[in-house]
Amino acid sequence: METGQDTLSNTFTNFFNSEKSSGIVLIICTVVSLVIANSSFSASYLSIWSTYIAGLSIEHWVNDALMAIFFLFIGLELEREIYNGELSNFKKALLPIIAAVGGIACPALVHFILNGGTPTQAGVGIPMATDIAFALGVLALLGSRIPTSLKIFLTALAVIDDLGAIIVIAIFYTAKVSFLYLLAAGLTFGVLLSLNKIFRVMALTPYLIGGALMWFCMLQSGIHATIAGVLLAFAIPFSSKVDDEASPSHKLEHFLHKPVAFIILPIFALANTGVVIGSTWAQELTSPNSLGIAAGLVLGKPVGIMLLCFIAVSIGICKLPEGLNWKHIFGAGLLGGIGFTMSIFITNLAFVGNADAITASKIAVLLASLSAGTIGFLWLRFLSK
Repeated sequence: METGQDTLSNTFTNFFNSEKSSGIVLIICTVVSLVIANSSFSASYLSIWSTYIAGLSIEHWVNDALMAIFFLFIGLELEREIYNGELSNFKKALLPIIAAVGGIACPALVHFILNGGTPTQAGVGIPMATDIAFALGVLALLGSRIPTSLKIFLTALAVIDDLGAIIVIAIFYTAKVSFLYLLAAGLTFGVLLSLNKIFRVMALTPYLIGGALMWFCMLQSGIHATIAGVLLAFAIPFSSKVDDEASPSHKLEHFLHKPVAFIILPIFALANTGVVIGSTWAQELTSPNSLGIAAGLVLGKPVGIMLLCFIAVSIGICKLPEGLNWKHIFGAGLLGGIGFTMSIFITNLAFVGNADAITASKIAVLLASLSAGTIGFLWLRFLSK
């Protein structure tokens, strides 16, 4: 590691390594799902995910329950970053925060310009998010060719990006709201906070039981149930000591690393990328919605991130991290265009009941994410020395 560069905590190192491996597993699951969905086994394969258990289809259980655990993990990561990570120092946190704002706003603007006032306007949130697993997986392929500070910058950017996507989901992708159940979820969250802040309960079990109840209430309220995962993360006691293994938050984050990376996200990929590619798929890619998604991810992301970072540094609000140059920042912006998990997740919310729009959007997300990852890798490999 170069002199002067930030020393990575054990938690961050473990996180980075697991995301690197997870990216490979996600690629394999996506390819397998696409191949089976377009083979003679297609009907049987797709029927698995539409099978109902306890009132919900398996696909819904994956997207509403398993992904709530994923969001819990994201929340724990965000909490760690805020308390003792890259976001704990406001001066250091400001650049990735500004970058994330640009990376959210510009892709959304690109999609809105092409789809504003049309039935596909709801897809404006699809190109907003960054897939941490794939983005860090690409950086892992580059090894020591890139500075450690770029890995930290991209991680902070992606975590803030996901927080933005979570807020967008909570506000804009909610249909009917049951205020009674929403109140019950809020009261449950208040009880969990009291266990933490007032009664200093350090055992994980009460929080997990309360989290399950909050998830159920959130599911019934109409607001997407995965939001309960993020709220639970901030209710669990956290220690400000770096890598404090006695912290309940640290214990849970460490426990969830492998299940999220190698079970939950792969299952999500299998359940949501089984796209039947019809004869008109190439024509659908030229639709305003597909163009908005693709252009938003491949062009909007790097332009938005680069532009706002350049403005912020030029006027003296913040400065580039040690060891980074503008080519690195643009490369990070390109990798930010790998939407995948969150983009597909928002696709399902944006076009509920519109199977054709969901299929076309998923194809656009997959191709755009592949393009962004490839271009980003080549850029950082050859042009960002």
